[in-house]
Amino acid sequence: MRCFIVFNLIFGSLTGSAQQTPGDTSRVLQEVLVEAYATDRQLSEVPTAIGYIEAADIQRFSSTSILPAVNVIPGVRMEERSPGSYRFSIRGSSLRSPFGVRNVKVYWNGLPLTDGGGNTYLNLLDLNAIGTMEVIKGPGGSLYGAGTGGVILMKSPEDEGNNIQATAIAGSYGLQRYVLGGGIRTKNLVTHVQFAHQQSDGYREQTAMKRNAFNADTKLAAGKKGTVSATVFFSNLFYETPGGLNQIQYDADPKQARPPSLSLGAVEAKAAVTNETIFGGLTYAHRWSEQWATSAGVYGAFSAFANPTIRNYEDREETNLGIRSTTKYSFQAGKITVGGEFQNFKSPIAVFDNNLGNPGAVQVKDELTSKVGLVFAQADFYLPSEFFITTGASINFLQYHFTRLEPAPPVSQTRNFDAVFSPRVAVLKKFSDKISLYTSYSNGFSPPTLAEVRPSTNTFSNTLNSETGKNIELGARGGLLEGKMNYDLTFYDFRLKNTIVVQRNAEGADYFLNAGKTSQRGLEALLSFDLESPAKFVSKFKTWFSYAYQHYRFKEYSVLDVNYSGNKLTGVAPTIFAGGVDLDVRKRITTNVIVNYVDHIPVNDANSIFAGDYILLGAKVSYKSAVGGKHGLEFFAGIDNALDETYSLGNDLNAFGGRYYNAAMPRNYYGGISLHLSQK
Repeated sequence: MRCFIVFNLIFGSLTGSAQQTPGDTSRVLQEVLVEAYATDRQLSEVPTAIGYIEAADIQRFSSTSILPAVNVIPGVRMEERSPGSYRFSIRGSSLRSPFGVRNVKVYWNGLPLTDGGGNTYLNLLDLNAIGTMEVIKGPGGSLYGAGTGGVILMKSPEDEGNNIQATAIAGSYGLQRYVLGGGIRTKNLVTHVQFAHQQSDGYREQTAMKRNAFNADTKLAAGKKGTVSATVFFSNLFYETPGGLNQIQYDADPKQARPPSLSLGAVEAKAAVTNETIFGGLTYAHRWSEQWATSAGVYGAFSAFANPTIRNYEDREETNLGIRSTTKYSFQAGKITVGGEFQNFKSPIAVFDNNLGNPGAVQVKDELTSKVGLVFAQADFYLPSEFFITTGASINFLQYHFTRLEPAPPVSQTRNFDAVFSPRVAVLKKFSDKISLYTSYSNGFSPPTLAEVRPSTNTFSNTLNSETGKNIELGARGGLLEGKMNYDLTFYDFRLKNTIVVQRNAEGADYFLNAGKTSQRGLEALLSFDLESPAKFVSKFKTWFSYAYQHYRFKEYSVLDVNYSGNKLTGVAPTIFAGGVDLDVRKRITTNVIVNYVDHIPVNDANSIFAGDYILLGAKVSYKSAVGGKHGLEFFAGIDNALDETYSLGNDLNAFGGRYYNAAMPRNYYGGISLHLSQK
């Protein structure tokens, strides 16, 4: 019945658009050059499952969050427990992420954004700072190191000329957003700077959010064969954390924050996160000849992080320094890529009593360090009869060091993980410009992050082991009906050992266990129909569908003599469906509609409690007006959760006391204006 409603909502709502509208996100991008696995080839010639988002897709949303654009990629799921608090998973990798981004390696302009502790602050980046995003699904260890979930490659937008852009947005629950940016392009220089301010009061109690973000990117020609690129961003992020609710609290008043029980409630504790981070990187690329090219980058990041919670008040600093270098040799029948990466991470952490939102007496003071390194090599061969073969592997090294400074006396522990060999083999056969088939085998690993070996229980686990997994994929992509219909289809079978899962104690503090084995099999499908008639009243009509089926099961998993083998994987919806319609009238009025269905989700390992399924419907309409031929003015308005569903987005898995639920926003609205002044 729900699926029937989904289809009817898509085809019966052509006059609106969704906050989660993907624009052209869902098309099979046969002409786009993909950088994943250093291929730099069209998607139809890349033997791996990839989701692709570009600036035009992102700009079709309210520009307040990248979540809606990401969630139309089958197999990828982004959640927001409260405004600014993100969780990102690829093929079920959120199992070990109570918050943040773990088990997914993230790169920003070719340099690791994931720190040496295995964590990524994806919420620091402003949406308009992202030009393109490639999401590699499954283990990417052969070229990118740790992470059985996948890899995200993000790049800044490139300006086509001198320009100034300004945007203002207002919406429900105190939403305000202001963006001012500009770019300069000359023969030897391209630069872009942007400042963005965003704030909201939030729907629930204790969910206010405020972020100021500045980013700058510069590319400078260095002689005839070299290029120097610099990237920097600074973010000052504050968001409140309301805490999870149990079923009774959720049903009675889903907008309330976690009330007091044996400890402070979220409001009394002033539970929140403050994160000030600066990231900077410098990359030099040099083409030695037609065959040889090298790229080498250095980067550094510093974060000041404060987190009052209902249990305590945590204050920490993080310093991350690293390098990454890649050298490519191209020949007529292929390409060889070799390189390496190294990171050094250091973080002093102090935990205090929470004195109504202020630090009280010291509980513990620790210092964490890590050293992470990998070397990799890959060979790509372009064979006769349109065969493409990729073979690659990496060797990975990791060391954690933990020192407890207080209470005295100091105690130190060091964990050296065994070197891990991660191979990958892939074969693609291109039958025509419209049809290609591929298969791949990859072996990945994911060590516990520093946040998992030293979780919020303030203990250090020296026995938590790395996940290791084997992934087999079979995929097909291409186009039919003279390119009007495009498709992308992937089957995969992923077997994981020593799966890391999250548990919570009576106070709500998280800790982690190895769960034995899991089996993760799935189907991902993307289909779109695109008709363009520039000379007619309707300049564009497109409908698209994405679908993910995820048959995930624990195979060997017991906790305290309770056997969960055979149960569904916690936190993973068995099926997710999204679909939409895009309609342009005379290239001035754009209307987009999207509907999203998420199946029920097990929120505990016993599979005794499930978060309910839900359908989201939204709409966005924009009007573009040319000013003087070179400039543009756009007015837009939208609605999200038009059906006013009550649902939880970002469940707290295995929460003590049944506090699983974080209510998402009900029906809400936004509107804005954007001005673009350019000089070609």
